[in-house]
Amino acid sequence: MSEASSILKDFENQYVPQINRVLQGLNEDWIDQPILQAAMTYSVTAGGKRLRPLLTLAVLQTYQDQPTSGQLMAASALELLHTYSLIHDDLPAMDNDDLRRGVATNHVKFGAGMATLAGDGLLTLAFEWLSNADVPAEQQLAMIRALSHAAGSVGMVAGQAQDISSEHQQLKIEQLAKLHRQKTGALLHYAVEAGCIMADVKEVERQHLLKFADQFGLAYQIYDDLLDVTSTAEELGKKTHKDAGEEKNTYPGLFGVEGTEQRLRQVVSDAESQLAALNRLTGRDYSLLNAFCSYFRMKE
Repeated sequence: MSEASSILKDFENQYVPQINRVLQGLNEDWIDQPILQAAMTYSVTAGGKRLRPLLTLAVLQTYQDQPTSGQLMAASALELLHTYSLIHDDLPAMDNDDLRRGVATNHVKFGAGMATLAGDGLLTLAFEWLSNADVPAEQQLAMIRALSHAAGSVGMVAGQAQDISSEHQQLKIEQLAKLHRQKTGALLHYAVEAGCIMADVKEVERQHLLKFADQFGLAYQIYDDLLDVTSTAEELGKKTHKDAGEEKNTYPGLFGVEGTEQRLRQVVSDAESQLAALNRLTGRDYSLLNAFCSYFRMKE
Protein backbone atom coordinates (compact mmCIF):
# COMPACT_ATOMS: atom_id res chain seq x y z
CA MET A 1 0.00 0.00 0.00
CA SER A 2 1.36 3.43 -0.94
CA GLU A 3 1.80 6.18 1.64
CA ALA A 4 -1.13 8.12 0.17
CA SER A 5 -3.37 5.06 0.25
CA SER A 6 -2.38 4.46 3.86
CA ILE A 7 -3.20 8.07 4.82
CA LEU A 8 -6.61 7.79 3.17
CA LYS A 9 -7.33 4.42 4.78
CA ASP A 10 -6.47 5.74 8.26
CA PHE A 11 -8.70 8.77 7.70
CA GLU A 12 -11.58 6.56 6.54
CA ASN A 13 -11.14 4.28 9.55
CA GLN A 14 -11.34 7.29 11.84
CA TYR A 15 -14.27 9.14 10.30
CA VAL A 16 -16.54 6.70 8.42
CA PRO A 17 -17.77 5.21 11.74
CA GLN A 18 -18.45 8.74 13.02
CA ILE A 19 -20.39 9.65 9.87
CA ASN A 20 -22.37 6.42 10.16
CA ARG A 21 -23.24 7.18 13.78
CA VAL A 22 -24.57 10.59 12.74
CA LEU A 23 -26.60 8.96 9.97
CA GLN A 24 -28.08 6.56 12.51
CA GLY A 25 -29.93 9.64 13.75
CA LEU A 26 -32.52 8.85 11.08
CA ASN A 27 -33.87 6.31 13.59
CA GLU A 28 -34.77 9.11 16.03
CA ASP A 29 -37.46 11.74 15.47
CA TRP A 30 -36.67 12.95 11.95
CA ILE A 31 -39.20 10.78 10.06
CA ASP A 32 -42.86 10.48 11.05
CA GLN A 33 -44.05 7.44 9.06
CA PRO A 34 -42.77 3.88 9.66
CA ILE A 35 -42.60 2.60 6.07
CA LEU A 36 -41.06 5.85 4.87
CA GLN A 37 -38.51 5.65 7.69
CA ALA A 38 -37.66 2.07 6.71
CA ALA A 39 -37.22 3.06 3.06
CA MET A 40 -35.08 6.11 3.84
CA THR A 41 -32.83 4.33 6.33
CA TYR A 42 -32.53 1.26 4.07
CA SER A 43 -30.57 3.12 1.40
CA VAL A 44 -28.64 5.40 3.75
CA THR A 45 -27.36 2.45 5.81
CA ALA A 46 -26.75 0.12 2.85
CA GLY A 47 -23.06 1.09 2.82
CA GLY A 48 -21.07 3.35 0.58
CA LYS A 49 -17.71 5.07 0.75
CA ARG A 50 -19.05 8.26 2.43
CA LEU A 51 -16.65 10.01 0.07
CA ARG A 52 -18.46 13.35 -0.01
CA PRO A 53 -18.66 14.00 3.74
CA LEU A 54 -15.11 12.67 4.04
CA LEU A 55 -13.92 15.35 1.62
CA THR A 56 -15.61 18.03 3.71
CA LEU A 57 -14.01 16.67 6.87
CA ALA A 58 -10.61 16.45 5.16
CA VAL A 59 -10.72 20.18 4.40
CA LEU A 60 -11.69 20.86 8.01
CA GLN A 61 -8.89 18.70 9.37
CA THR A 62 -6.39 20.35 7.04
CA TYR A 63 -7.33 23.81 8.33
CA GLN A 64 -8.59 23.40 11.89
CA ASP A 65 -7.86 19.90 13.23
CA GLN A 66 -10.81 17.88 14.59
CA PRO A 67 -14.36 18.72 13.41
CA THR A 68 -17.05 19.58 15.93
CA SER A 69 -20.28 17.60 16.31
CA GLY A 70 -22.13 20.36 14.46
CA GLN A 71 -19.67 20.20 11.58
CA LEU A 72 -20.05 16.41 11.46
CA MET A 73 -23.81 16.81 11.14
CA ALA A 74 -23.45 19.42 8.40
CA ALA A 75 -20.99 17.21 6.51
CA SER A 76 -23.24 14.15 6.87
CA ALA A 77 -26.24 16.04 5.48
CA LEU A 78 -24.59 15.76 2.07
CA GLU A 79 -24.74 11.96 2.31
CA LEU A 80 -28.52 12.19 2.71
CA LEU A 81 -28.80 14.22 -0.48
CA HIS A 82 -26.37 11.98 -2.34
CA THR A 83 -28.41 8.91 -1.34
CA TYR A 84 -31.60 10.57 -2.60
CA SER A 85 -29.92 11.03 -5.97
CA LEU A 86 -28.98 7.33 -6.10
CA ILE A 87 -32.52 6.20 -5.23
CA HIS A 88 -34.03 8.35 -7.96
CA ASP A 89 -31.31 7.43 -10.45
CA ASP A 90 -32.14 3.74 -9.98
CA LEU A 91 -35.90 4.15 -10.53
CA PRO A 92 -37.59 2.36 -13.46
CA ALA A 93 -38.23 5.70 -15.15
CA MET A 94 -34.52 6.52 -14.97
CA ASP A 95 -31.78 3.83 -15.13
CA ASN A 96 -34.02 0.99 -13.90
CA ASP A 97 -31.31 -0.68 -11.82
CA ASP A 98 -32.05 -3.49 -9.42
CA LEU A 99 -28.70 -3.57 -7.58
CA ARG A 100 -26.95 -0.82 -5.62
CA ARG A 101 -24.12 -1.22 -3.10
CA GLY A 102 -24.54 -4.98 -3.39
CA VAL A 103 -28.20 -5.06 -2.30
CA ALA A 104 -31.59 -4.62 -3.95
CA THR A 105 -32.32 -1.06 -4.98
CA ASN A 106 -34.90 0.90 -3.03
CA HIS A 107 -37.72 0.53 -5.55
CA VAL A 108 -37.15 -3.23 -5.76
CA LYS A 109 -37.46 -3.43 -1.97
CA PHE A 110 -40.25 -0.91 -1.36
CA GLY A 111 -41.86 -0.20 -4.74
CA ALA A 112 -41.34 2.75 -7.07
CA GLY A 113 -43.79 5.04 -5.29
CA MET A 114 -42.29 4.63 -1.84
CA ALA A 115 -38.76 4.83 -3.27
CA THR A 116 -39.64 8.15 -4.89
CA LEU A 117 -40.93 9.43 -1.54
CA ALA A 118 -37.84 8.11 0.26
CA GLY A 119 -35.69 10.13 -2.12
CA ASP A 120 -37.88 13.19 -1.65
CA GLY A 121 -37.61 12.79 2.11
CA LEU A 122 -33.82 12.53 2.07
CA LEU A 123 -33.49 15.54 -0.23
CA THR A 124 -35.50 17.81 2.03
CA LEU A 125 -34.06 16.34 5.25
CA ALA A 126 -30.54 17.21 4.06
CA PHE A 127 -31.45 20.89 4.21
CA GLU A 128 -33.21 20.46 7.55
CA TRP A 129 -30.03 18.92 8.96
CA LEU A 130 -27.95 21.80 7.62
CA SER A 131 -30.28 24.31 9.23
CA ASN A 132 -30.15 22.42 12.55
CA ALA A 133 -26.39 21.80 12.65
CA ASP A 134 -24.57 23.62 15.43
CA VAL A 135 -22.51 25.92 13.22
CA PRO A 136 -22.71 29.72 12.83
CA ALA A 137 -25.86 30.94 11.08
CA GLU A 138 -23.91 32.65 8.28
CA GLN A 139 -22.18 29.35 7.54
CA GLN A 140 -25.53 27.52 7.52
CA LEU A 141 -26.91 30.00 4.98
CA ALA A 142 -23.80 29.80 2.80
CA MET A 143 -23.92 25.98 2.75
CA ILE A 144 -27.66 25.87 2.06
CA ARG A 145 -27.20 28.27 -0.83
CA ALA A 146 -24.21 26.35 -2.20
CA LEU A 147 -25.86 22.94 -1.89
CA SER A 148 -29.08 24.18 -3.51
CA HIS A 149 -27.00 25.40 -6.44
CA ALA A 150 -24.93 22.21 -6.72
CA ALA A 151 -27.87 19.82 -6.47
CA GLY A 152 -30.40 21.71 -8.55
CA SER A 153 -31.25 22.82 -12.03
CA VAL A 154 -27.80 24.17 -12.91
CA GLY A 155 -25.98 21.31 -11.16
CA MET A 156 -26.71 17.65 -10.57
CA VAL A 157 -30.32 17.69 -11.81
CA ALA A 158 -29.26 19.50 -14.99
CA GLY A 159 -26.55 16.88 -15.53
CA GLN A 160 -29.05 14.06 -15.10
CA ALA A 161 -31.40 15.74 -17.56
CA GLN A 162 -28.58 16.13 -20.09
CA ASP A 163 -27.59 12.48 -19.59
CA ILE A 164 -31.11 11.33 -20.41
CA SER A 165 -31.60 13.66 -23.36
CA SER A 166 -28.20 12.73 -24.84
CA GLU A 167 -28.80 8.98 -25.07
CA HIS A 168 -28.34 7.68 -28.63
CA GLN A 169 -26.41 10.89 -29.47
CA GLN A 170 -22.66 11.38 -29.69
CA LEU A 171 -21.52 14.28 -27.52
CA LYS A 172 -18.31 16.15 -28.13
CA ILE A 173 -15.67 15.93 -25.41
CA GLU A 174 -16.47 19.45 -24.15
CA GLN A 175 -20.16 18.56 -23.85
CA LEU A 176 -19.36 15.31 -22.05
CA ALA A 177 -17.07 17.11 -19.60
CA LYS A 178 -19.85 19.62 -18.82
CA LEU A 179 -22.34 16.79 -18.29
CA HIS A 180 -19.98 15.14 -15.81
CA ARG A 181 -19.24 18.43 -14.02
CA GLN A 182 -22.94 18.77 -13.35
CA LYS A 183 -24.07 15.18 -12.84
CA THR A 184 -21.19 13.97 -10.67
CA GLY A 185 -18.80 16.83 -10.08
CA ALA A 186 -21.26 19.33 -8.60
CA LEU A 187 -21.72 17.50 -5.29
CA LEU A 188 -17.97 16.83 -4.99
CA HIS A 189 -17.35 20.53 -5.63
CA TYR A 190 -19.85 21.33 -2.88
CA ALA A 191 -18.21 18.83 -0.50
CA VAL A 192 -14.95 20.78 -0.67
CA GLU A 193 -16.79 24.11 -0.66
CA ALA A 194 -18.63 23.17 2.55
CA GLY A 195 -15.30 22.44 4.23
CA CYS A 196 -13.99 25.82 3.04
CA ILE A 197 -17.06 27.58 4.41
CA MET A 198 -16.86 25.97 7.85
CA ALA A 199 -13.07 26.39 8.09
CA ASP A 200 -13.31 30.02 6.89
CA VAL A 201 -10.66 29.39 4.22
CA LYS A 202 -9.25 32.51 2.54
CA GLU A 203 -10.60 33.22 -0.93
CA VAL A 204 -7.34 32.68 -2.84
CA GLU A 205 -6.84 29.32 -1.17
CA ARG A 206 -10.49 28.41 -1.65
CA GLN A 207 -10.19 28.88 -5.41
CA HIS A 208 -7.30 26.39 -5.58
CA LEU A 209 -9.25 23.91 -3.46
CA LEU A 210 -12.34 24.22 -5.66
CA LYS A 211 -10.24 23.68 -8.78
CA PHE A 212 -8.87 20.57 -7.08
CA ALA A 213 -12.47 19.51 -6.35
CA ASP A 214 -13.51 19.99 -9.98
CA GLN A 215 -10.61 17.90 -11.30
CA PHE A 216 -11.26 15.28 -8.64
CA GLY A 217 -14.93 15.16 -9.65
CA LEU A 218 -14.06 14.72 -13.31
CA ALA A 219 -11.58 11.97 -12.42
CA TYR A 220 -14.25 10.26 -10.34
CA GLN A 221 -16.67 10.08 -13.27
CA ILE A 222 -13.97 8.97 -15.72
CA TYR A 223 -12.99 6.24 -13.27
CA ASP A 224 -16.62 5.20 -12.84
CA ASP A 225 -17.00 4.96 -16.63
CA LEU A 226 -13.84 2.88 -16.75
CA LEU A 227 -14.98 0.50 -14.02
CA ASP A 228 -18.26 -0.05 -15.87
CA VAL A 229 -16.36 -1.75 -18.70
CA THR A 230 -13.52 -3.38 -16.72
CA SER A 231 -15.19 -4.67 -13.54
CA THR A 232 -17.83 -7.19 -12.53
CA ALA A 233 -21.11 -6.57 -10.73
CA GLU A 234 -19.70 -8.42 -7.70
CA GLU A 235 -16.76 -6.03 -7.52
CA LEU A 236 -18.84 -2.86 -7.87
CA GLY A 237 -22.04 -3.87 -6.10
CA LYS A 238 -24.09 -2.73 -9.11
CA LYS A 239 -24.66 -3.79 -12.70
CA THR A 240 -21.82 -3.24 -15.12
CA HIS A 241 -21.62 -2.88 -18.92
CA LYS A 242 -24.89 -0.93 -18.91
CA ASP A 243 -23.62 2.30 -20.42
CA ALA A 244 -22.77 0.86 -23.81
CA GLY A 245 -26.03 -1.09 -23.99
CA GLU A 246 -28.01 2.08 -23.29
CA GLU A 247 -25.85 4.07 -25.73
CA LYS A 248 -24.78 6.53 -23.05
CA ASN A 249 -21.93 8.94 -23.57
CA THR A 250 -18.83 7.78 -21.71
CA TYR A 251 -15.08 8.25 -21.91
CA PRO A 252 -14.41 4.61 -22.89
CA GLY A 253 -17.03 5.00 -25.60
CA LEU A 254 -15.12 7.98 -26.99
CA PHE A 255 -11.51 7.02 -26.33
CA GLY A 256 -11.41 3.30 -25.55
CA VAL A 257 -10.03 1.85 -22.31
CA GLU A 258 -6.39 2.81 -22.91
CA GLY A 259 -7.25 6.35 -23.95
CA THR A 260 -9.54 6.72 -20.93
CA GLU A 261 -6.78 5.55 -18.59
CA GLN A 262 -4.46 8.17 -20.07
CA ARG A 263 -7.04 10.91 -19.57
CA LEU A 264 -7.65 9.75 -16.02
CA ARG A 265 -3.96 10.02 -15.19
CA GLN A 266 -3.84 13.54 -16.63
CA VAL A 267 -6.90 14.73 -14.72
CA VAL A 268 -5.60 13.27 -11.44
CA SER A 269 -2.26 14.99 -12.08
CA ASP A 270 -4.10 18.29 -12.64
CA ALA A 271 -5.92 17.84 -9.31
CA GLU A 272 -2.68 17.14 -7.48
CA SER A 273 -1.03 20.18 -9.07
CA GLN A 274 -3.63 22.47 -7.46
CA LEU A 275 -2.65 21.16 -4.02
CA ALA A 276 1.05 21.50 -4.84
CA ALA A 277 0.47 25.13 -5.81
CA LEU A 278 -1.38 25.69 -2.53
CA ASN A 279 1.49 24.17 -0.57
CA ARG A 280 3.92 26.57 -2.23
CA LEU A 281 1.57 29.46 -1.51
CA THR A 282 0.80 28.71 2.13
CA GLY A 283 3.33 26.17 3.38
CA ARG A 284 0.37 24.15 4.68
CA ASP A 285 0.35 20.34 4.50
CA TYR A 286 -2.24 19.11 1.97
CA SER A 287 -1.20 15.46 2.02
CA LEU A 288 -4.58 14.34 3.38
CA LEU A 289 -6.51 15.88 0.49
CA ASN A 290 -3.87 14.65 -1.94
CA ALA A 291 -4.39 11.14 -0.55
CA PHE A 292 -7.93 11.14 -1.95
CA CYS A 293 -6.38 10.88 -5.42
CA SER A 294 -5.06 7.44 -4.45
CA TYR A 295 -8.68 6.27 -4.77
CA PHE A 296 -8.13 6.12 -8.52
CA ARG A 297 -5.04 3.97 -8.25
CA MET A 298 -5.94 1.40 -5.63
CA LYS A 299 -8.03 -0.71 -8.01
CA GLU A 300 -6.05 -0.31 -11.22
